[in-house]
Amino acid sequence: MRADAWLLELDEPSALNETADAPSLAPALLDPGVLDARERERAAAFLRPADRVLYVAAHVALRTVLAGLLGERPADLEFTREPCPCCGEPHGRPALAGSAPQLHFSLSHTRGRVLIATAPVPVGADVELRPEPAAVRELVAVLHPAERAEVGPDGDAAAFGRIWARKEAYLKGLGTGLGRAAHLDDLSGTAPAPAGWSLYDLPCGPTHDAALALRAPAGLAEPPSLRHLSPRHLSATTELILP
Repeated sequence: MRADAWLLELDEPSALNETADAPSLAPALLDPGVLDARERERAAAFLRPADRVLYVAAHVALRTVLAGLLGERPADLEFTREPCPCCGEPHGRPALAGSAPQLHFSLSHTRGRVLIATAPVPVGADVELRPEPAAVRELVAVLHPAERAEVGPDGDAAAFGRIWARKEAYLKGLGTGLGRAAHLDDLSGTAPAPAGWSLYDLPCGPTHDAALALRAPAGLAEPPSLRHLSPRHLSATTELILP
């Protein structure tokens, strides 16, 4: 049992300039034509151009990856939400609607990075821009005691980033998100993965942390593959080209 992951790096200054009126990447990357009405409405609501660029890039990338795996056109994909395990309302894991083959996926994006994971079983992915130590010291209180010990009293940002990426990936895989309290699970480096799950740290550069959670016990899971996307992969008219 294996998950696949795709990483898109958006370090171009034009893509991340918060004051730019019209950030520019390759036209295919920002082509909103593959997005549905809800996605376009949400993209238009962002006040900062950099946030809009990131959102559009992430959702075009997701559609491109899934369409390439399914042999569909990116614009033809329809999405829904599974029931939330906490309350039963339809805001759990995102899923493909209709009669698509069983394909689970997870999308995460943060400043400079987009991460996508796919698998035949539930999967969660998370990528985070590593916080400053001062922010770590404010956030560490919500962690499991063993995780707090790993971060340490000085607020080790690298340790916190690894733990938080694992935690978000696992909770997204469960479908609860942060509806499940962060202190309930020990995802520190020395702890075993939660029962029935496998956790992996993913390399994504010195300024970010990323992780993937797969609903498969360690004996049945294989380390995920990690592929790098570039703007040439993201086109509304061509299939996904894998490296």
